[in-house]
Amino acid sequence: MEFDKSALTKIPAHVAIIMDGNGRWAKQRGLPRNEGHRAGVENMRRVLTAAVEFGVKVLTIYAFSTENWGRPEDEVRGLLGIFEEVISREVSELHKNGVKLCHLGALEGISDRMKEAVQSAIALTRHNDRITLNVAFNYGGRAEILTVIRRMIADRVAPEQVNEQLFERYLYTAGQPDPDLIIRTAGEMRLSNFLVWQAAYAEYYSTPTLWPDFDQGELYNALVAFSQRQRRFGKLENR
Repeated sequence: MEFDKSALTKIPAHVAIIMDGNGRWAKQRGLPRNEGHRAGVENMRRVLTAAVEFGVKVLTIYAFSTENWGRPEDEVRGLLGIFEEVISREVSELHKNGVKLCHLGALEGISDRMKEAVQSAIALTRHNDRITLNVAFNYGGRAEILTVIRRMIADRVAPEQVNEQLFERYLYTAGQPDPDLIIRTAGEMRLSNFLVWQAAYAEYYSTPTLWPDFDQGELYNALVAFSQRQRRFGKLENR
């Protein structure tokens, strides 16, 4: 499909996506919820390809939150199995295509096999620079801030040394630009504990499209909307 790229006057360096609606997608089709999650995970590849085509340099996807552990056990187990399967199957192709994989979140609570798969994927792709794919897995924005504070205390950082720049060096996203655009699918309007620190001045875009149906055209629409925004970062517009 051809798109009018002249409408993309401003390309966000960092796009973050809250992928919502997998369960509803499955229900509409009379399928188990985990089939919706499988379709959602498969869609990551398509959206990643589209992000590269449009010139996005960092893509962050909210794959599994710290709150998701409270879902039914069979759903959680199915989700973890799908992620483990996809990591094993896709990492070679991602590496070949120049994708740098990063993990945002904690690795506690998952199997040793999956933990090793994540760490191996990160090590394999660490020097790639075509696009950075952050997978927020077992992630929560408040938990991240608490982790930063604990690490700073452990490092004996003096109170007078604490500033935004130092704090950001302890975040999972250290060295990366803050998200310029956060997209949420399925019509929801909540931040849901996602990138609480980093998203302070991000632009938000909500679409009623369920995540498994969010395609290249949907990403294009979000980027066009971003191009039409006037970002002021708390200041007045230039006149």
